[in-house]
Parts: sequence; C-alpha cells; structure tokens
Amino acid sequence: MSMGTAERRGAPEDGGAARVTARSAPEAPDRDIPAAGTGGPARDRPERPAVREQPSGYRTLWREEPARRRRLPDPVRTAAVRAVIVVAVTLIMAMVAFLCTMAESWLAFPMVIGSVAGTVVATWGVLDVWVTRQVWNQRHGVVSEPSSTARAMRRERRRARRQERSAERSQERIRRRSGASRLSHP
Repeated sequence: MSMGTAERRGAPEDGGAARVTARSAPEAPDRDIPAAGTGGPARDRPERPAVREQPSGYRTLWREEPARRRRLPDPVRTAAVRAVIVVAVTLIMAMVAFLCTMAESWLAFPMVIGSVAGTVVATWGVLDVWVTRQVWNQRHGVVSEPSSTARAMRRERRRARRQERSAERSQERIRRRSGASRLSHP
C-alpha cells in the first residue's frame, strides 16, 4: 500500500484489525494535467471508469449559494481595497506606537506622528470610497432622481438618435424623389 491513500473504515469494537482500503492516486480534473503520482497526460493512459466511494454521512466541503448582493463596480471595489489596506496599516502603526510608549522606547514618538498621518490618510481613503460610489451611481444611472446626470445623458442620446433617424428619413425621401424623376438613367 505504498502508492495509494489508506483510510480507516469502521474499526471493530473488540480491538481487532480495522478494515483498510487503498485508493489509487486521484485523477486530475483537466485531462492535460497529470495527476500526482502518474506519468504523462491522461490521453496517454487507458480510460478507467471513475469510482467514487462516499460514506453514508458524506457532506460536501462547501455549497454554492447565490450572491446576496451584487458585486461592487470595479472603481468602487478598488477604492475600498485601498482604504482597507490604509486603515489596517494605520491600526498597526497605532498599536506599535502604544507598545513603544509602554516600553518607553525612542521609537514611540515617530510612530505616534506616523499614526496621526495615517489617520488622516485613512479618513481620506474612506471618503474616497464614498465619493467614488456616489459618482459611479450618478454616472451609470443607478440613482433615479430628476437631477441625475445619467438621466440627462440618456435624454441627450435619445435626442441625438431621433435627429439621426429624421435626417436619414429625409435623405431617403430625397433619394426616392430624385429617383422617380429619372426614367432611363443607368
């Protein structure tokens, strides 16, 4: 049993030997990638039927569930990640400043100054997330208010499309009229 994985299944109560089963190396999900312990791609090996043993109390490791909320837009997510990193670094600096103060280290004063500066930057980062989200909502029409920029932009696009269609119709009318007056032109 040197090549497979051994599993204990149902050890008897009387202290006797437990039944041990051996499984061969797991097959890779992609046929071009060899599984661990096998040689070469799967297309070079003969096809084997897949046998999967599942104990009676088998549960999957995770279950896929639908997302409760939609994913954040890319600019908002980028700003949020940046803000979380800045806040985390600021909190670490504040903790180090506190510990250096308690230990009466010379590093306490520079860390306190850094923590104050970090607090300013972290506040800017959080405000940046909020502003980026508001701007994205207004530009992409999520906010349905009369003053929404997205609504005005849609209105302008509709107006431009209407004008283009009317210009095309008038050009078509002109072509038809000029074409009807000609009788034998090539």
